[in-house]
Amino acid sequence: MVRYPVGGIHLWVLSWLLGLQRLGHDVYVVEKSGWPDSCYDLSKRLMSDDCSYGVGVVDAVLSRFGLAQHWCFVDAAGRYHGLSRERVDALFKSADLFLDFEGAEWLEESAGVPLRVMLDSEPGWCQIKMEHARDAGQESSSHQYYYTIGRNIGTDRTSAPTGGKTWRHIFPPVLLDLAPYNQPRLDAPFTTVMNWKSHKHVEYNGHQYGQKDDEFPRFIDLPRRTPARMQIAVSGSAVPREELRSHGWIVLNADDISTSLDSYQAYILASKGEFAVAKHVFVATQTGWFGHQQGYYMSTGRPVVLDETGFSAHLPVGCGLFGVKTVEEAAQAIGEINGDYVRHSRRAREIAVEFLDASRVLSSFLTELGL
Repeated sequence: MVRYPVGGIHLWVLSWLLGLQRLGHDVYVVEKSGWPDSCYDLSKRLMSDDCSYGVGVVDAVLSRFGLAQHWCFVDAAGRYHGLSRERVDALFKSADLFLDFEGAEWLEESAGVPLRVMLDSEPGWCQIKMEHARDAGQESSSHQYYYTIGRNIGTDRTSAPTGGKTWRHIFPPVLLDLAPYNQPRLDAPFTTVMNWKSHKHVEYNGHQYGQKDDEFPRFIDLPRRTPARMQIAVSGSAVPREELRSHGWIVLNADDISTSLDSYQAYILASKGEFAVAKHVFVATQTGWFGHQQGYYMSTGRPVVLDETGFSAHLPVGCGLFGVKTVEEAAQAIGEINGDYVRHSRRAREIAVEFLDASRVLSSFLTELGL
């Protein structure tokens, strides 16, 4: 939340924090810088060790939702921001559950917590990294349970490894009240918010797996195949913006869209629906990944057309939500949505309520853990 303080990341973490808080739990978020120059100052578009921008944003966001003094960030110099080191140590000693989004930080501090759970939001990529660690004779982590939003991980539906772990599955939780059903303008564009390339390529069993920069070219001609307006808000230093525009895409800067939680949510509300590619590693290994951003589009009644990762085995598709493998299938799905928009819009909301509602998702999660 501090290192990369953009609206989409904050909504993702808030979905867990507020979802658990609303179920009656006392929740805290702790984060470390991890490495030099790891903090992004969105106001300056600059990476550095100075975390003051992110600290200020997180303090304001969490205070807004009743979580003031429920956070801590440790910068590259080891300085504690928010809660003190003593307070954080005391919280770890009294905690019932440590839910680890990183997989590598806070392992020493959390060692005494009776229940330690890792949550993987990068299925395929995460497990391949774990396999590499095992090959090097390194134990990647020591949690009691491992959860992933890649619902095919650990099954024969995916070619991704398990990293030697037994994986449980969870849908990304959505706070429905933060994304109420809202009828859009029918001339609004189909949009998405994306990072062109967020990780380096990773290799496994002789195959190279990449990011969205490897996946988007398969769909680059989509605006020419549909009368719908197609728009992307994209970040990254190597984005081929002019090439995208030449194919008919309306191209915005994702940093401008995600300056705050409010601006990110407003962008979704100004959309007719979402068309999105998934990271190449998710698609190539068919991990069953489905993202929280898609859930928030659908919660507001925005239908989603998403690059198929195998999620169609776990969510109803064909109305309100489509899994597509080709640009032709994407154009057909958008045509079907535009042909009966009200039906698809309502169905998108219904799927979000049935499968992604944070109260249901997290209640089941805690029940599985015995909490």
